[in-house]
Amino acid sequence: MTTDSATSGREVPWEAMAGVIATVTVFAVAQGLTYPLLSFILERQGTEPSLIGLSAAMTPLGFIVSSPVIPALTQRIGAGRLAILCSMLAATTLMAIALMQDVWAWMPLRFLLGFFANPLYVISETWLLAITPASRRGRIMGLYSSIVSGGFAIGPLSLGFVGTDGWPPFMVGIVAFLVCGTIVLAVIQRMPKMAHNGDAASIGGFVALAPLLLFAVFTAAAFEQTLISLFAVYGAALGSAEGRIASLITCFIAGNALLQILLGRLAEQFGAARTMLLCALGSLAGCLLLPLVFDAWLIWPMLFLWGGASFGIYTMALIQLGERFAGQALIAGNAGFALAWGVGGIAGSPATGLTMQLIGHQGLPLALSLMSGALALFLLLARRRL
Repeated sequence: MTTDSATSGREVPWEAMAGVIATVTVFAVAQGLTYPLLSFILERQGTEPSLIGLSAAMTPLGFIVSSPVIPALTQRIGAGRLAILCSMLAATTLMAIALMQDVWAWMPLRFLLGFFANPLYVISETWLLAITPASRRGRIMGLYSSIVSGGFAIGPLSLGFVGTDGWPPFMVGIVAFLVCGTIVLAVIQRMPKMAHNGDAASIGGFVALAPLLLFAVFTAAAFEQTLISLFAVYGAALGSAEGRIASLITCFIAGNALLQILLGRLAEQFGAARTMLLCALGSLAGCLLLPLVFDAWLIWPMLFLWGGASFGIYTMALIQLGERFAGQALIAGNAGFALAWGVGGIAGSPATGLTMQLIGHQGLPLALSLMSGALALFLLLARRRL
């Protein structure tokens, strides 16, 4: 069952969509703040880098573990009540993290933070897909991706205003989670009921119906997290200054955020599947060009376009999810996306780091090209079967 027939003929519910987008954006601010904040605190305490990295991995692990149970919980509790409950639990967990300034105490707490935050994200994104008219889905989901990317960027930036000491930075995150619950409470009556859809009502059922979409999300997550994590290593190996490397990463993230609306418009004109193939090929082209243009001025526009193309894979997957599924299947699909994103984010960087250790710094573009090239190949094979 698709959502197109249900959404193509009605007016755009701007107020409801603004509420849902605001919910996810505030969530992104809270998530974007916690990663650097807790790392700064642990570093000041003299914690070993390996433990800091393990601590940071607990939140995406919570995302991964919670994803399979979200469809069943939404059926039992209700999507709105579950989102409000999770916003309160996430705020409470972050408060406990602020109280317990210890790396070992933070391990389970950061896991719980990811476990409780994930349903809030999945439900909000599902609602947005469900209420977005088919005729404008590309642009609206592109706008959504851009705004959420901006929210993740605002989180770390807010530390420049409130600092990293004491309660102020934690209060930003705590209040943000509570605001999420308040917004959900305000818009819940405008949200559609999630009907049961049989085989696709669980992640297992969804995997059987849309494995390529899940692989696309995995690829987008692994690509983004790997480049952001290891680009500094790549640049240092080529003798680039830290300031230039940081600016290049910022350029990549800017393209990630600013090009999604344009890509969404292209999806409306040419189809999300074709646009996803274009994004995969663009990501592959960036991998091939990186060693050639790293020291030239062309690296700046290349990274900007590269960021847009690589994250555009995820945006196109979201659009196709909204085109193909509805009701409880949409919840299962978004939960599957969260699972695939978490796995991709955790697996990509270690695998690429091992490749770089074995063959040198050019292992970065090689590993990224294998990811994007595999996705492009699978997309081409899928088009030929149609």
